[in-house]
Amino acid sequence: MAFVKRCSGASDVPALLFDDGGLPIVIGTEFLSYVSLRGCSPNTVLAYAYDLAHLWRFFAAAGLTWDKLIPERAPELLMYLRSLRSSRRGSAVGPILATSEGEPSQALSPRSVNRALAAVSAFYDWAILCGRLDGTNPILRVTERSAMMASDRHRPFLTGIARSDHSAKALRVRTARRLPRPLDPEQIAKLLSQLRNQRDLAIVRLMLDGGLRPGEVLGLHLTDVAYGRRRAVVRFRDDHPRGARSKSRTERIVDLHEAVTLEAVTAYVMSERPSHATSPILFLVGGRGSRREEPLSYAALVRMFARACERAGIRAPWVTPHALRHTHATRMWEAGMRELTLQKRLGHATIEATRLYTRVSDAIVVAEYVRALGLGQAEIA
Repeated sequence: MAFVKRCSGASDVPALLFDDGGLPIVIGTEFLSYVSLRGCSPNTVLAYAYDLAHLWRFFAAAGLTWDKLIPERAPELLMYLRSLRSSRRGSAVGPILATSEGEPSQALSPRSVNRALAAVSAFYDWAILCGRLDGTNPILRVTERSAMMASDRHRPFLTGIARSDHSAKALRVRTARRLPRPLDPEQIAKLLSQLRNQRDLAIVRLMLDGGLRPGEVLGLHLTDVAYGRRRAVVRFRDDHPRGARSKSRTERIVDLHEAVTLEAVTAYVMSERPSHATSPILFLVGGRGSRREEPLSYAALVRMFARACERAGIRAPWVTPHALRHTHATRMWEAGMRELTLQKRLGHATIEATRLYTRVSDAIVVAEYVRALGLGQAEIA
């Protein structure tokens, strides 16, 4: 059974792939090295490693080798992934399988299956690019030749201005387009009341009032916060000692005009942050333990947030640090911020990512609904 071995921080490759005999899978490890050299985060490389482990387990079950997978047998990979059980603990959100031991187990979610298929597709693209494999990617795309030959098929405006090959993904599981779940004002008030120190309050405020991702908050340097101009600069860095990093490589400026946000950061820096710390990173471990003055990690942030939610009585699977960013984006949209402006503030690469929040509460839909009912604003207030 193929398995993944995580490497130390000093290694060039965050993870290695081994077969059921304990021998390294050379082709898989070379691909992981390529992914790492492209600048992907260690967590991304590790995710690729686990997905490739699924692939090699499928090969062992199907009696195949990696270079013998053909498009005709690719659906078997999809069926294999759909039969796997998830090792993640927590409340079930997907199908439940009955195991031989009689204990229910959650199947891999459609998103996890699609991520694995995307990783396998990337692996074969790399193998073809490097000359390790002749032919085409066995799972990536199929050409819709019937669409190409249909002369009276509807053609949208500006069709032909960009190159397209009338192709579609062959293997993909349909997923639900879920709405983000922002925290309501009562939950926010309860959460803020249960934060134990200035550091935790400053972190939560930056995510709630600035829309920063957890990695962006943890990666802030002291010099990134401009108190006089009331803004923070989110920069891309990959040298955080605990692995925190920004998701996007596009740096941006986030204005912080809510007084309580910078007041919380100032109070932390002036009264609580270790005064003799040499690290330029803003948020450090406090207390008197052995890790004092070390940069805060993802795990520490998640634990802090979970404990505060537990004390506030709002603990739920969807209430995560990232939910604070959802809350900020939803509030900005409902207050009238335009799509392109919100996209720039959040640092989204595409407008489609920002439109996730426009589906939460569309003012035009509400207005049309009220008009259709023949009601005035006073009657629905």
